[in-house]
Amino acid sequence: MSHSDSLRSRIRSEWPLLVLAVSFFTRIPVKVKQEVTEETLNKASRYFALVGLLVGGISALVFVVCSSFLPYSISVIFAMFTSVLLTGAFHEDGWADVWDGFGGGWTVEQKLSIMKDSRLGTYGASALFFLLIAKYQSLMVIESVAFALILGHTLSRVVATSLIADMPYVQEDAKSKVKPLAQVLSSESYFILIMTGVLVLVGAMFLGFLSFYQLMQLVVVLAVIRWLMIKWFTQQLGGYTGDCLGAAQQLSEVIIYLFLVVTAYGSTVVEVNS
Repeated sequence: MSHSDSLRSRIRSEWPLLVLAVSFFTRIPVKVKQEVTEETLNKASRYFALVGLLVGGISALVFVVCSSFLPYSISVIFAMFTSVLLTGAFHEDGWADVWDGFGGGWTVEQKLSIMKDSRLGTYGASALFFLLIAKYQSLMVIESVAFALILGHTLSRVVATSLIADMPYVQEDAKSKVKPLAQVLSSESYFILIMTGVLVLVGAMFLGFLSFYQLMQLVVVLAVIRWLMIKWFTQQLGGYTGDCLGAAQQLSEVIIYLFLVVTAYGSTVVEVNS
């Protein structure tokens, strides 16, 4: 088999996994031809960060288009709304559920029961409010919102998905889950996941959006946040659930935006609009 034939064969085998990842984490209408099982979803996890790149890219495009005829602040809102619309608030729901469960439950069983309740509690509502405010205010003072959205959505999914490799799936949750969830991250999938993040970071550096020093700082910050989340989820549940991964994505995304602000990458709203 020639190199080109081998490449085409690999693309044909990988394409359904990418489509599955898109269908699972977005509301984008794609046709999944294969059966959705734990095995196929485990393999599709390698493309979760690529889905983040897609969501971030579309949100960034919406911001660029809107900012050509709308005020900066309204354009930011439309960009945020686009990401929520694309994902069906999938990750935001996980963030709220985690805070409801961890804040209102005493035992693992109680926490899981609360997290599966479709109703939104005080802890979850408060956490979701502060999360959205933090996103909005951060994006308002970042000079390149489009770049921030692409970086934030991609790297946050690298961090969240990588937790699968280092944490056990909560067995109590496995017994009552209503849809499949990636539970295994193979070495090949882990490599593809990490390389997606690396390529986005390197691209940002070469385009002048990040310096090498900022790049290394961001990697360290995300590594620390990842370690803290592992400690937190382990202490609360003894492992992770789908909601935990959603919460990890949301927290990582906000941290990335805040990092860009703290490292003086951003400018004030007055400067942006002057």
